[in-house]
Amino acid sequence: MKKLTLLLAALASVAIAVAQVQMPAPSPTQTITQDFGIGKIVLTYSRPAIKGRTLFAENSDLAPLGKLWRTGANAATRISFSDYVTIGGKKLDTGTYVIYTIPNKTECTIIINKGVNNAGTDGYKESEDVVRFNVPVKKMEGVAVENFTMQFANIQPERCELNLAWGNNAISIPISTEIKERIKAQIEAALQTDKKPYWQAANFYFDWDKNNAKALEYVTKAVEENANAFWMFLLKAKVEKAMGNKAAAKESAKKCIEVATVAKNDDYVKQANDLIKGL
Repeated sequence: MKKLTLLLAALASVAIAVAQVQMPAPSPTQTITQDFGIGKIVLTYSRPAIKGRTLFAENSDLAPLGKLWRTGANAATRISFSDYVTIGGKKLDTGTYVIYTIPNKTECTIIINKGVNNAGTDGYKESEDVVRFNVPVKKMEGVAVENFTMQFANIQPERCELNLAWGNNAISIPISTEIKERIKAQIEAALQTDKKPYWQAANFYFDWDKNNAKALEYVTKAVEENANAFWMFLLKAKVEKAMGNKAAAKESAKKCIEVATVAKNDDYVKQANDLIKGL
């Protein structure tokens, strides 16, 4: 009886040891969180490797031409938006979607679909498509991407791209949003409060609205409240330069150098000196 008990205990130990073995996934999952506009985009997809198999061909082993693809391995690729965006000419509400694709030789059909619980292409319904559109397929010379790769690129305040690459094939999905007027409304409302966001207002009117007069008004008020803010003096110099007031721009740049030197910020000292040289 004692021997039987010991044997059962040993077998249980072996079973536990086997259960604890961890192996890397053949197609590892990657989750990317990208700040965009005034929201975030979260992308989750799996990254299969080519491993010598045929890719993007008729009846190929991987992503055959003309057939619905889950855009990766395992489950369909998921993408979430915390703020609304526009893709393929369609304004998408906040929430989570899946990305399907139909590869072809010269173009790829992009499908944004509501089937977030689908297992790959199983359960796909065309009636759940939110938008579908085509983008060109580009051939990358001298490049061979082994693992399927998705990444955000060319990120600007209201535009970015979701790039897909595998083998020597690449596509780019444009994504846009509209935030300028919303930011402007927030700034104008905040300027009516006791704590006025002069610095944010100056940046907005200089970079976004291209209203140099308002930018100068607010950056002047900002430096009056914070005489040690060397970065504010640099913006003031940039605004004055844009308005053609070289003498004022030079004085503001000198003030930036003075304050930045005390703060031991060599980067702003260099930027201010470069601005003076460019006057």
